[in-house]
Order: sequence, then structure tokens, then C-alpha cells
Amino acid sequence: MPPTPATPPTPVDDGATDHLRGALLPAITLPATDGTSVPLDRLGPGRVVVYAYPLTSRPGTPPPDGWDSIPGARGCTPEACAFRDHHRDLLAAGATAVHGLSTQPTDYQREVVDRLHLPFSMLSDDGGRLTAALDLPTFDAGGERLLRRFTLVVRDGVVEHVFYPVFPPDAHAEQVLAWLREHP
Repeated sequence: MPPTPATPPTPVDDGATDHLRGALLPAITLPATDGTSVPLDRLGPGRVVVYAYPLTSRPGTPPPDGWDSIPGARGCTPEACAFRDHHRDLLAAGATAVHGLSTQPTDYQREVVDRLHLPFSMLSDDGGRLTAALDLPTFDAGGERLLRRFTLVVRDGVVEHVFYPVFPPDAHAEQVLAWLREHP
């Protein structure tokens, strides 16, 4: 296995999320790690933060080949931990909920929620229905189609703001928090 680069490659804004601002969330229900099903078109009033990430690896399981050379791929666990650490602050700044989103199955996501003690649920787009409906940015690694890293701020069912590309992942929750505070 090649050594992990000290600094992962920086993703660039290729316009892959330009169409999302102002989009209505579709009538798609995704399973959540807390055992509920989340109807995206009925998230409720207020702002919901949905951060998308490619995948989390279980301890002792190597990432797909070439993972560290894919811009924006590395950093899912530090990003989740940052959203965990800032969860209360995000809610105090006006978010009504925070969700992680990936194409990993719910059972796989539950492991990371439990291991990292996340106070929010992860949503699974394992079948790719949301990805297809919103034409979300993806890449292929290890034989899987994965979401690129981005964050949606959804207000009353409409995408109000999009963070893309996200870099560095471990500082991203602070960026979202600052934006929420600047845009009450």
C-alpha cells in the first residue's frame, strides 16, 4: 500500500452542484441510522443541514485502492467528528437538524454512528434514487459509485445554500456554523 500523502489533493469547483441552489427536495424517503425513514420533501420548517460524504471505513479495513489520490475523498471520519463536536452550536445557530448522507447501506452507517457517538442520524442513498433525482456529484472507487463531498442547507424543503467543494473536511462544520450565524 502506498504511503498516505501528508496533504491530500485539493478538490476543485467543477460546477457539479451549481444546479442545486433553489432546488426542491424530491419526494424520496431515505432510511436513517436511528431506525426511522426520512421523507426528504417533508423535513419540516426551518433549516436542515445535510452533509454528503463518500464513505467511512471500518477500523482495520483499508480504503479503496488509490483513495488518498482522489481529491476530496479522504477525511470522512474527521468531518463526521467535527459535525458531532459542533452539533449543539449548529442547532443554536438555527439548524433544526443535521444529517450525514452517503451511498453506504444503513447497517454499515450504523457502525460509524455508534463508534463515533454521533448525535445525529446518517441517511442512506444506497439505491442511488436521490443521487439520480438531484444529479448529485459522484465518483467511482473500489467498484462503487460514491458521493463527492458537499453540504446542503435546506430551508423549508428548498436548497438554500450549497457548500462545494468541501476542503478541508475536518474544518467544514465550522464553515457551515459560520454561514448559519451570518445568515440568520
